[in-house]
Amino acid sequence: MRCPYCGSLDDKVLESRTMANGESIRRRRECVSCGFRFTSYERIEEKPFMVVKRDGRRQPYDRTKLEKGIERALEKRPVSYDTKENILNDIEDQAIMKGRTNREISTAELGEIVLERLYETDKVAYIRFASVYKHFEDLDEFIKEARKIKKEKTAESSKSEKSESKK
Repeated sequence: MRCPYCGSLDDKVLESRTMANGESIRRRRECVSCGFRFTSYERIEEKPFMVVKRDGRRQPYDRTKLEKGIERALEKRPVSYDTKENILNDIEDQAIMKGRTNREISTAELGEIVLERLYETDKVAYIRFASVYKHFEDLDEFIKEARKIKKEKTAESSKSEKSESKK
């Protein structure tokens, strides 16, 4: 480390301490040439998690953007604040796990994770989010998506009725 007083690169470490829950190290150093004592800090430099937009641009992941989209979809729905927070945390965890190797995820993948989680939580919120995410152009697309949900719900209920009758 270069001495801030004389510019020499020859120094020795006198003391090292772990700081901030192990996220950084503070080192007291002494220049061998002039005897000047100084402090240096080491921190892990994390590469930011990026979102790849449809047009190929990359942006840093922004939790508040995701939060606003989910908040809009769940607006005036009977979903508690804690549930919303859990949904957001689950989506964020899944996104980071999917993009773990290269520290990025496409908006398409992120959108699918959000849709999947909203579908499990609230079908109306799912439709709201899907309408923006999938760029619904007219009423027919809304109806088609709603019928798909209804069909899946009917299939689920008939499966549960069959399993109840077998018991």
